Amino acid sequence: MTEEAYLEEIAWNVIQGRVVAEDEGIEEGYEGQPAVTELVSKALDEGCDAKTIVLKALTPSMEKVGEKFDKGDYLIPDMLASAECVGEAMDILAPHMAKAGMKSKGKFLLATVAGDLHDIGKNIVNIMLKGAGFEVVDLGNDVPAARIVDELKTSGAEYIGLSALLTTTMREMATVIEQIEAEGIRDKVMVLIGGAPTSEAFAEEIGADAYCRDAFHAIEVLRSM
Repeated sequence: MTEEAYLEEIAWNVIQGRVVAEDEGIEEGYEGQPAVTELVSKALDEGCDAKTIVLKALTPSMEKVGEKFDKGDYLIPDMLASAECVGEAMDILAPHMAKAGMKSKGKFLLATVAGDLHDIGKNIVNIMLKGAGFEVVDLGNDVPAARIVDELKTSGAEYIGLSALLTTTMREMATVIEQIEAEGIRDKVMVLIGGAPTSEAFAEEIGADAYCRDAFHAIEVLRSM
C-alpha cells in the first residue's frame, strides 16, 4: 500500500471511529478490516513518516468529525469514538516523533476545576491538543486552584485549559486566575476556558485569554494565537 493510501485509510477509519479491526464503525461492513491502530503500525513499518500521519491523516479527519458534529450528523458518542482513535494513534506515534526530534508546540495544563467531576469535554481536548503537537499534562477533575498553580510553577507550562460544566463551579476559574496573578506569573501563561456555562463574556469578565466552545474551537483559537 502506498503512503497516500495509508493516509486515506487512517483518516477514513478515524471518521468511522474504528480503533481496532473488531470495531464496526459508524457505517456497516467494516468489521474485521484493519482499523486505525493496525493501519498506523503498518504505515510506520513501511516507512511512513509519523509527522505526516499526524498532519495529513489524523488532523484533517478530526476536522471532518468536528464539521459533522457541528452539523448534528455526529453525536457525542460518535465524536468520542473518533477521538479515541486519535488518542490510540498518538500513543503509537509518540516514540517515533520523539526520535525524529519533533519539537512540542508548548506545554499545556488541563484541569476540570474544583468541585466539578465532569471530564468528557476535557478528555477530547486532551487528545486534540496532542494531535496538534502540544505536550499535555492532564490534572484530571475536581482540581483545586492551588494544585493547578503549583503545577504551573513547576512545569513551566505556557498554556492552561480550564473546564467546568456547572454554574456553581465555573467561578473557580476566576480563583485560578487570581492565584496565578498573585504569584506574579500571569504574563507567562495563556489561560483558555471552556464548558457549557462559560462564554466569551465570562472569559473577559474573569480575565481569561480565550473562551473555547469545544475541542475543535480550542485548536482554532490556538492557531490564531
